[in-house]
Amino acid sequence: MIRERIDRIASRIIDIGGEVQEIVIQDPATENQIELVEHHLGIALPNSFKQVLLNFSSDFSFRWFLPDNLELLNKFRGIFSGRPNWNLQQIIEIDEGRRGWVEHVFPNPEDEYDKVWHNKLAFMEVGNGDYFAFDLSEQGEYPIVYLSHDDGEGHGFIIANNFIDFINNWSRIGFVGTEDWQWMPFVESKQSGINPDGASAIEFRELMNFNI
Repeated sequence: MIRERIDRIASRIIDIGGEVQEIVIQDPATENQIELVEHHLGIALPNSFKQVLLNFSSDFSFRWFLPDNLELLNKFRGIFSGRPNWNLQQIIEIDEGRRGWVEHVFPNPEDEYDKVWHNKLAFMEVGNGDYFAFDLSEQGEYPIVYLSHDDGEGHGFIIANNFIDFINNWSRIGFVGTEDWQWMPFVESKQSGINPDGASAIEFRELMNFNI
């Protein structure tokens, strides 16, 4: 299903004069590869993430850009690209980056802003220096939250309740860019996550003619 959505999104971006720079879908991970990463991290990866790694791809990247002359409705003006990606082997390095921010910039778990950075596992870097991360303080499904390093509006927002919902819901809005200003039109509150059935998502799909 996800592969079909990727193909439909890519085809539509090309049809409107945009650019698809890459689609990388490597083989699924093995149990042993996941265990080695977990051993290095000292924690178990969320089950929903492992299911995607084992059944879809261990290394995925899809990068597209809208044409410069495309004028979107005002609330969608911040959207210019899409860049979903993850790589099992890079998670260790990515989370080291998050821990560096915690150590040097956001060390106080009693501070409302700082504490969002604590007890997380970052798995995706955003081009502006922010991160997508699993919230390890929430036992069970481990929701995905946004970590902003510079007072971004999306700091601490829940993006999805688990990784499978994350990929499903995000794909239904075309995998719009990772910066918070690109996906925030599709959340209704700090706790709601991306709502692919909300009014904005429906409007965006119709505007882009995404058959998803």
